[in-house]
Amino acid sequence: MVKKICIYDSTLRDGAQGEGISFTVADKLKITAKLDGLGVDYIEAGNPGSNPKDIEFFQRLKELKLKNAKLTAFGSTRRANVEVDKDANIMSLLSAETPSVAIFGKSWDFHVTDIIRTTLEENLCMIRDTVRYMKHKDKEVIYDAEHFFDGYKANPSYAIDTLEAALQSGADWITLCDTNGGTLPNEIRDIVKKVIGEINAPIGIHCHNDGGMAVANSIMAVIGGVTQVQGTMNGYGERCGNADLCTIIPNLEIKLKYRCLPEGALKELTAASRFISELANMTHYSGAPFVGHSAFAHKGGMHIDGVSKNPHSFEHIPPELVGNSRRFLMSEVSGRSTVLTSIQKVDPAITKDSEETYNIIAELKRLEHEGYQFEGAESSFELVIRRALGRYKKLFEVSDFKVISDEPWSNGNSATAIIKIWVNGVQELTASEGDGPVNALDIALRKALTVFYPQLNKMRLVDYKVRVLDTTTATAAKVRVHIESTDGERSWGTVGVSTNILEASWIALVDSIEYMLIKYMD
Repeated sequence: MVKKICIYDSTLRDGAQGEGISFTVADKLKITAKLDGLGVDYIEAGNPGSNPKDIEFFQRLKELKLKNAKLTAFGSTRRANVEVDKDANIMSLLSAETPSVAIFGKSWDFHVTDIIRTTLEENLCMIRDTVRYMKHKDKEVIYDAEHFFDGYKANPSYAIDTLEAALQSGADWITLCDTNGGTLPNEIRDIVKKVIGEINAPIGIHCHNDGGMAVANSIMAVIGGVTQVQGTMNGYGERCGNADLCTIIPNLEIKLKYRCLPEGALKELTAASRFISELANMTHYSGAPFVGHSAFAHKGGMHIDGVSKNPHSFEHIPPELVGNSRRFLMSEVSGRSTVLTSIQKVDPAITKDSEETYNIIAELKRLEHEGYQFEGAESSFELVIRRALGRYKKLFEVSDFKVISDEPWSNGNSATAIIKIWVNGVQELTASEGDGPVNALDIALRKALTVFYPQLNKMRLVDYKVRVLDTTTATAAKVRVHIESTDGERSWGTVGVSTNILEASWIALVDSIEYMLIKYMD
């Protein structure tokens, strides 16, 4: 039988501790539903006693009917020298009414004596009392041994005693935590094997990424015998983040043949990863293994030629296994076969020696000479192809627009844009304020177009980059503007070039909107 590895997701608690991340209650509910749909086993929903937002979240969670995941409330052992049923945080854990609770306690003697400033024996009592109390309340208890690996290296006997205290009090899981994230994979493997030899309980692993080893450490722990992996989507978390489940899960399932998610769920991983990055308001890391926009992007001519003949030549897995897709990047190192691949997505009948192919290659070279770069802006290049092949229909016409930029600059609405558009003979005139002229143009254009194309309500810009192409001409220099857009499920890039930064931005913006509308209408 295929061995099952339980996946314990801590995005809503550990992930929310990452710099720049602040989930709303609505965000948390959406992420909970997405994770449950993906098929994770446990969702650590947060600490119900830590803040009003989590208190409200746990109240609203009671309305959700999950199909796959167990909701888990997170909190510490009772405080030193406080009776367990008098501890406010323990009472908050119970008020969450989750079937499972994660209790963390100290395993490093240094933390016991110098941080929470109590005795080693009192710390053991804190662990026993809390776990026993939760078991009496019919909770599944996951005991998180905080700083376990540092503690084991400093005082292995006491670190094991803390695990025994939890286990003897009824803990269902013992999780070994590399809280400071500094342990190396060989240390993780060796210590895990020793613990499994001494502790007769299901063991989990919880790694932080301070040494860049969280994924490797988690996988080595599984090889060492753990059966639960804790982590976060996209590796979000405190400091350098937590173990990235988006990398761990496919490695375990595809490479090591463990079962982590329900059958067929792995192909939803990329969509879930990008969905959560949107709610976190974090730019999705394009270089992320398996789920990144560039994970299966090929640029070098030799690479592209090899993948065209046999994808296995330069891809370690088929991208569709994780719901991602292959991309061939347009650049000065692209060959004719690369361009043809893009052309045939629009018109499969075009061949390598067709006149249209030569014309499009000539246009590509002309545009690159003008300063365009289609690497990362394949959507703009697809529009170039469509225009060259007569497969382009203009969906709207901009009669004129005016942008006014005002002082002061700091009030959040420092520019106003007025736009007049025509769609199928119908005129729409719209004005909008924005934080700068490009933002004002973006808002005004989409405001006008949503009257005719309501699907544009799903679209937003997630990245905007400007590069000066010729610094010798100072403020008259030509600039290249790259825009990345998303509808919450897909993302695409477009590009514009001009000596006028507004015009370059406008070109990229219009391409972005036209590309989305074409895709929705295909």
